[in-house]
Amino acid sequence: MKKNCDILLCDLDAFFASVEQLDNPDLKGKPVLVGGSPEGRGVVSTCSYEARKYGIRSAMPMKKAISLCPEAVIIRGRMSRYKEISLQVRNIFERYTPDIEFVSIDEAYLAVKEGQGFETGTAIHDAVRNELHLPISVGVSVNKLLAKIACELAKPNNVDTLWPAEIEEKLWPLLVRALPGVGPVAEKSLNSLGVKTIEELAAYPAHALKYALGSSAEAVHNYAHGIDNRELELEHQAKSISEETTFAEDIFEHETMKSVLMELSSGVGYRLRSSGFTAKTITLKLRYRDFRTITRSLTIQEAIYSDRDIYQAAVSLFEKNCGSPPWRLVGVQASGFEQGSQMSLFSSLAEHEKETRLTETRDKLREKYGSDMIIQGRRLKKKKKKEVIDHD
Repeated sequence: MKKNCDILLCDLDAFFASVEQLDNPDLKGKPVLVGGSPEGRGVVSTCSYEARKYGIRSAMPMKKAISLCPEAVIIRGRMSRYKEISLQVRNIFERYTPDIEFVSIDEAYLAVKEGQGFETGTAIHDAVRNELHLPISVGVSVNKLLAKIACELAKPNNVDTLWPAEIEEKLWPLLVRALPGVGPVAEKSLNSLGVKTIEELAAYPAHALKYALGSSAEAVHNYAHGIDNRELELEHQAKSISEETTFAEDIFEHETMKSVLMELSSGVGYRLRSSGFTAKTITLKLRYRDFRTITRSLTIQEAIYSDRDIYQAAVSLFEKNCGSPPWRLVGVQASGFEQGSQMSLFSSLAEHEKETRLTETRDKLREKYGSDMIIQGRRLKKKKKKEVIDHD
């Protein structure tokens, strides 16, 4: 990526809910919740802005969301439709620049010529609104951090900037929680030091922040000054594929965690195969009740790509490193990419061919119906059904 660029963060507002309202005009103006069932451990994946007025947020248990807004409309979600719209948005982005980092199905960083960020961001906003009839917020700055915060300031459905000259006016009055790396625990620790705003964080001695922020103290202190040296990770340069989920309630059961690992492994495997890659390293991420987070990796001699191989590697890591429950978050990552497919390490030739056919069938079903259908099918096979958090 070229240096001296303006950076844009484009984020489709309440994407899944906005698509549902687009396709069904009767839903416009109504509180719409896209996600799992309120019976069990279903959570809100996305909610419309009408629902947010009731205090509903993404990742909230659906049961709680319904208690806050009983008249809300619950929609299971249509991943294939969201992917279709996402591709149309992607085509609009590519009119303006080839330098794009796709963060998720509804969010991307773009690099454009220096000095053209606001003009380009406005053009993208208008194109998405006029051609696709969807709301999108765009943040513009000189780096990813400031573009991200500018995007938050732009919401909903607007364009905003956060240039270095605007840091004191726009960034510093915000609470420290607005910065990457400052979660609930870190925020509480900073508050105990008398640091509540980003301005107070910027003025605090960097070396004294290690008590509250640990190894991330230097990076977060730099963020408070608007400093962020991260470059865009362009799609063809991507070094890893990962999926993770945070539980609405702490998980105590090993079997429930293994079910979630199966679902995450399936998602990683699908994206891996869609990209034409195999992977040699599988990484497990675990977060505990006290927010302590660990990552453990397994590097395999022969590259893999199937859901089963990824799952078996992830489960092996989990069994060796799970520690004591409960767990708050789990993630699976594949890295060490190679082109082309390899035979499974865990199969004979016959088993490999059978697994390949099953994988191809699952991929076709996933593309047609979305990931939720695959997940439901797996659960129906279990003798004793355990409801697990739903995620997109």
